[in-house]
Amino acid sequence: MRALSVFVTTLALVPAAAFGQTSQVTFTKDVAPILQRSCVTCHRPGEVAPMSLVTYEDVRPWARAIKTRVTAREMPPWHIDRNIGLQQFKDDPSLTDDEIALIGKWVDAGAARGNPADMPALRQFADSAQWQIGKPDIVIKYPVYKVPAAGPDLFGNLYADIPIKTDRYIKAIQTRSATAASRKVVHHALSFAVDDPNAVDVNGDDSQGVDGGQFLVEYASGKNAEVYPNDTGVLLQAGKKAMVQYHLHSVGEEIPAEIELGIVLYPEGYVPKHIRWSKQLAQPTAPHDIPGGTIARVDGYTVLHHAARLIAFQPHMHIRGKRQCLELIYPTAGSSARTEVINCANFNYNWHLTYNYKDEVQPLVPAGTILHTISWHDNSSANKYNPDPKNWVGDGQRTIDEMGFAWIGWYDLTDEEYKTALTERKEQQRKTANAQQQQQQ
Repeated sequence: MRALSVFVTTLALVPAAAFGQTSQVTFTKDVAPILQRSCVTCHRPGEVAPMSLVTYEDVRPWARAIKTRVTAREMPPWHIDRNIGLQQFKDDPSLTDDEIALIGKWVDAGAARGNPADMPALRQFADSAQWQIGKPDIVIKYPVYKVPAAGPDLFGNLYADIPIKTDRYIKAIQTRSATAASRKVVHHALSFAVDDPNAVDVNGDDSQGVDGGQFLVEYASGKNAEVYPNDTGVLLQAGKKAMVQYHLHSVGEEIPAEIELGIVLYPEGYVPKHIRWSKQLAQPTAPHDIPGGTIARVDGYTVLHHAARLIAFQPHMHIRGKRQCLELIYPTAGSSARTEVINCANFNYNWHLTYNYKDEVQPLVPAGTILHTISWHDNSSANKYNPDPKNWVGDGQRTIDEMGFAWIGWYDLTDEEYKTALTERKEQQRKTANAQQQQQQ
């Protein structure tokens, strides 16, 4: 009897794997929830991604490719360096290391379906044309421009009415290509509110060079919507025309470029506490000079003359763009500067993502802070997007030229507001540290 008891006890200590009872990773229980959260926004019928990842039947043929892309952190698109700077962002779709390992384990074990009862409810979308900002209060549709199958890059302006009768403040805004085909040809689109279109002086590039016009929003390949923090906004004046400054490029077939601007407004008469600014900052201090076969570093600087709360960071380069870092150089009384790298992002020309900081980590900077962008451009054959690694590259607006700066979203603070916000931030950090210490005890 004692021998039998010892035998049973010994069996209980043997790992289940020794009897082939391993914990199986399945699509329905483990993988589908990850894809539902981070992938199906784009990978569903009618959207921009080339395949749907909604059902098991959709996903199974792509299992190996999915493992490759998520392991390389190429998908979902989120290019922030996870080892440098701030990591708390709004609407972050990126996968954790554990989630990537789980997908890899599922693929390597044969990509099993699993129990259909474990399948999570599918995310519901209003339709394939849903706006990221919710239902806009107004939608501005610019005239359709037919992009020829072949030819040089196209630059110009299109105009449309702004359907408001009184001045209003913008709460959220999004430019979008109205069709999947249109997304292929729209390189960038900058929207302004302008007076008489015949009196507008346009540079025809990625800059904000519009005299007498109010800049509204920038769009570039793969860019997400802009939702402003509470009680911040941008003035939209009645009686203005909407103008989009476009950059279009041919892709081998004639495609109508259909550009729309959706806007969510504050209630009539409401004036937000802060103006939310968005500008191209820290542009290069010297022209780009990138010989063929080389990787070049370019630096840019902008002085902030007011204290500010930084809201968003969006690197901007062209097809040879490789990486960009945003550094803060704080004002100091002595001869040595205090610096802090806020973020670095590995650049992908197809995804001009805006990285919106969570409220509790939005950088608070004193007046006199210098924004420093450090941009790297890869003009070598190692860059798979490089059309001609042997050719010298300089400044220019065409896709094959280069530029390097950051779109920064922020709002100004008075000195008193800055001091108050800094005190509140330090107090919150103290409370968080104490809570973490208590949990460890």
